[in-house]
Amino acid sequence: QVQLVESGGGLVQAGGSLRLSCAASGRTFSSYCMGWFRQVPGKEREFVAAINRSGGNTYYADSVKGRFTISRDNAKNTVYLQMNRLKPEDTAVYYCAAGPYPVVSTTLYDYWGQGTQVTVSS
Repeated sequence: QVQLVESGGGLVQAGGSLRLSCAASGRTFSSYCMGWFRQVPGKEREFVAAINRSGGNTYYADSVKGRFTISRDNAKNTVYLQMNRLKPEDTAVYYCAAGPYPVVSTTLYDYWGQGTQVTVSS
């Protein structure tokens, strides 16, 4: 069992930056691939970024490539999402997830955090 807690969301102006963190409980964090997803009301949850167990491979949605960076610190049981050059369309609730594969599909992740709100004003 893994429990995930996101933090770092907030209100930021367009062009600004935020860093989200996702702290995991348990001693098996390094055995999971991690993903970040986001969701706005009335829409499906969408893939943002993913990282493999070691942190050596990362994957991004086209909409955030070049602006967002996913990373992890297995010693701290934490995964991060550095978000730069934020746009109003990045406004959403951001969720981290843990699973066996660093994939885009929400159905292949086993554990989810409660989400953190990111609001980007224009």
